[in-house]
Amino acid sequence: MPDRQDGPEEQDRRMGQGGQTRSDEADKRDRQGEAWIEELLRQLTPEEKVGMIHGAALFRTAGVERLGIPPLRMSDGPMGVRREYADDAWINIGTSDDYVTYFPSNSAIAATWNRELAYRSGQALGAEARGRGKDIILAPGINIKRSPLCGRNFEYMSEDPRLIEELVVPMIAGIQENDVAACVKHFAANNQETERYWVDTIVNERALREIYYPGFKAAVQVANTLTVMSAYNKLNGEFCSHHRYLLGDLLRGEWGFDGVVVSDWDAVHDTRAAAEAPLDIEMGTNTQFDRYNLAEPLLEAMRSGEIDILHVDAKVRNILRLMRRLHMIGPAHSSRRAGTYAVPAHRDAALETARESIVLLKNESERLPLRREKLHRLLVVGRNADMLHAGGGGSAEIKALYEISPLLGLKAKLGGNTEIRCVPGYAIPERAGQEDDGDPARAAERAVAVEASAGRSAGLLAEAVALAKEYDEVIFIGGLNHDYDVESADREDMKLPYGQDELIEALLEANADTVIVLIGGSPVEMHRWSDRARAIIWGWYAGLEGGTALAEALLGDVNPSGRLPETFPRVLDDSPAHRLGDFGGRERVTYNEGVFVGYRYFDTFAVEPAFCFGHGLSYTSYAYIDAHIDIHDDGTGEELKAEIAVTVRNIGAMAGAETVQVYVAPTGAGVERPLQELKMFEKVRLMPGEEKVVIMKLSKDAFGYYDEEARAFVAEAGEFEIRIGSSSRDIRLIRKISLQRTYRY
Repeated sequence: MPDRQDGPEEQDRRMGQGGQTRSDEADKRDRQGEAWIEELLRQLTPEEKVGMIHGAALFRTAGVERLGIPPLRMSDGPMGVRREYADDAWINIGTSDDYVTYFPSNSAIAATWNRELAYRSGQALGAEARGRGKDIILAPGINIKRSPLCGRNFEYMSEDPRLIEELVVPMIAGIQENDVAACVKHFAANNQETERYWVDTIVNERALREIYYPGFKAAVQVANTLTVMSAYNKLNGEFCSHHRYLLGDLLRGEWGFDGVVVSDWDAVHDTRAAAEAPLDIEMGTNTQFDRYNLAEPLLEAMRSGEIDILHVDAKVRNILRLMRRLHMIGPAHSSRRAGTYAVPAHRDAALETARESIVLLKNESERLPLRREKLHRLLVVGRNADMLHAGGGGSAEIKALYEISPLLGLKAKLGGNTEIRCVPGYAIPERAGQEDDGDPARAAERAVAVEASAGRSAGLLAEAVALAKEYDEVIFIGGLNHDYDVESADREDMKLPYGQDELIEALLEANADTVIVLIGGSPVEMHRWSDRARAIIWGWYAGLEGGTALAEALLGDVNPSGRLPETFPRVLDDSPAHRLGDFGGRERVTYNEGVFVGYRYFDTFAVEPAFCFGHGLSYTSYAYIDAHIDIHDDGTGEELKAEIAVTVRNIGAMAGAETVQVYVAPTGAGVERPLQELKMFEKVRLMPGEEKVVIMKLSKDAFGYYDEEARAFVAEAGEFEIRIGSSSRDIRLIRKISLQRTYRY
């Protein structure tokens, strides 16, 4: 994509993303722009205004041709631009011009712990959205991974708000460079698919402020996201799409958001509530577009005087402002970027992200990497070895230009001197991961399919085990698929489906050196066999080059550097959402765990996970040599900076990348707080024997908690431990600092 020299208005808008002071000239242009919007608003009829605030097709609103106002065109989603659908039916138009780059999932991006790759992923996604003629790309998804069972976890980044903040900002910046709006979703506390249209999530203010809001706040105030998607669920009794406090007092008032709020599809339930809430656009799946709440019913209410047109004017004003910022209308519309898609540069970005997303969970006795010179005969077992995932998952599905499977990746890398045989090892029944919704006929149909599949699996298991005894090298590639990682349904448990545990146990019995590779978007139980496996790799839905990246990691062409962006519990009941809170309730779900989400719970209450937050091994080793901390206080009680300098050395024989993680632990507090919390990280690349000093900075928000009585964050005077390490459970250095005053912010 050729560079464009932005005009002064665009340059100032981007400068404002980082919270820097805007010039008087920029303020003047803003005032002129707002005046221009008001003049355009004055010329619109009530019918034209209403046409702009609801879906006039499945993925677009209505434009106003006589005034040169185009429709807003939207598309899913987080892993690439979705296939092209007819305006009024869920039917793929069927042309060959909507094949696109299939990008790694947001979970995979988070596993890189790499801001630059988050930016490059966003940049490529935004260019593809623009290239396909879209104005809004419905991404990224940043809901907290509260439970391992959420069906859409693969679309989300992490259980940790700080990791989300640090990655969502560059990703949005990359998207929006292309004159296309990011639509960060789903706001807020949308953490399950069970009864997602109706469930009422009950969350206290402290948990919202410390866990569930920070990613969205950073998206608004730091990344300047141009649109936000409201969630399906209720939050503390009120639907998010109608929520005046959430969308008005908080999002628009406290955070200063002046962009567009788009509803999730079919998330609006009441005409008056939606009209008077700070929601701008209602979208849905129903093709009777004139019957949407913000369509003809709203016009009727306006004509009767029940609803004031001023509410509609506020929505249209936000939409026009968005269009001006995207250069869809206004003086700069002729300079709008064109974008491009399905190009080699985007495939390169996807490959780099896939490479750094792979997490080496276990590597006993240096079982990996595999030695090419010994790979004469290789047995690959498991359905995910030869399965393509791009076309599944719900709204994340992609019409991929291509997809490299793990099997193809291995064959392409090893060539003709290695005999590779692939067998499935287990069968997948149709509809295996789908729920029956209480329908006896569907339940019976599923039971028959599962029973038939079990019979096939027994024969496939026997075949795989017999072959495993003959081959020197065996790789099992299994895990989840989009029967389980899918929109609209949550998993029933954390177990591997399709009898994979039995197969893995039998393979390890037949060949103790079997390498285990699991692919999925959420943790699975591994305790039945993990102690016996010498090497375990976790992959994700890693995009069109995912199989290439996996093969490179297995063969040592790439040194794994991925880190878990979430805790992998040993069993489901160890997860705080299930041990302390509710999950999957059909009417009401209470987040009794409060701020103790993910590792905050595991570390504080000494619950041993299968694999901890931040964990990831390497084919080399790193030594943490020393750490120094300098505290800077401006003396006003307003600003605090702690600069941390950590010396890290690669003491192994292979180049690699280490992610240095900084956790802050209060030694005393006025309220119950987690044992430690991630507050900063940095990924550093080191050649063998190379040593670097990694600099990281903390501000006062690294030390505080939300005080519900004071309605403010408080960093209390006292002593804190700065814990520096390679994961939440692998702390290498501890330094203590003292805050001499209490900070409120």
